[in-house]
Amino acid sequence: MSVFQRLSMIFRSKANRALDSVEDPRETLDYSYQKQLELLQKVRRGVADVATSRKRVELQIQQLEQQSGKLETQSRAALTQGREDLAREALTRRSGLAQQIEGLREQHANLQGEEQKLTMAAQRLQTKVDAFRTRKETIKANYTAAQAQTQISEAFSGISEEMGDVGMAVQRAEDKTADMQARAGAVDELLASGALDDVTGTARDDIQSELDRMASTTSVESDLERMKMELGQGGGESAPQIERGNGAGNTGNREGA
Repeated sequence: MSVFQRLSMIFRSKANRALDSVEDPRETLDYSYQKQLELLQKVRRGVADVATSRKRVELQIQQLEQQSGKLETQSRAALTQGREDLAREALTRRSGLAQQIEGLREQHANLQGEEQKLTMAAQRLQTKVDAFRTRKETIKANYTAAQAQTQISEAFSGISEEMGDVGMAVQRAEDKTADMQARAGAVDELLASGALDDVTGTARDDIQSELDRMASTTSVESDLERMKMELGQGGGESAPQIERGNGAGNTGNREGA
């Protein structure tokens, strides 16, 4: 297979897929039904045209028969008056009219047969069109019901295109909300730790920061002294050391005295 043949096949397959995606079977059925109605209308017009031609031939036959009868009367009148030559001329014309009438009768028979054929064809076509219309409406109803059922099923399962777009929008909103919440929490932590300056003007200045640091240090020292005192009152190894220190101090005082 050549490259052009492959490209042609790919193009036709893609074109067919695109047509399948946009084609509505209901519209195709309605279009086919419309074409059948147009064909039926043409057949009926054909029947009407043939019937008109038949009727026109019948009128011509009647006129020629009337002329033929008149010529016969004239020929008789001529013989009565001894004009054999005139009677012969009238009969000659009457013979010509008879030939025309015979030809018209053959034409009339042909038109009548054609009219009957077209009438039967129109009746058969009408039957087919009626049957197709019934089938068309049934198929359209079934297709509409199947389409609705499919849309409902896709909506429940969440696989339809619209539901997919909604789900993606909800997911994006949730992700964005989570990001904003995380960012707000991080900013609050940075502001509380002092790593991020508060641009609103409520941040503490250097003097207040130093005072707070000193207060924290004083509190730590107070807690440390309290713990030392608690350990000294509780006994243990530290108590004798404290007593020896106090005793040595007392001895020195006594010696000095």
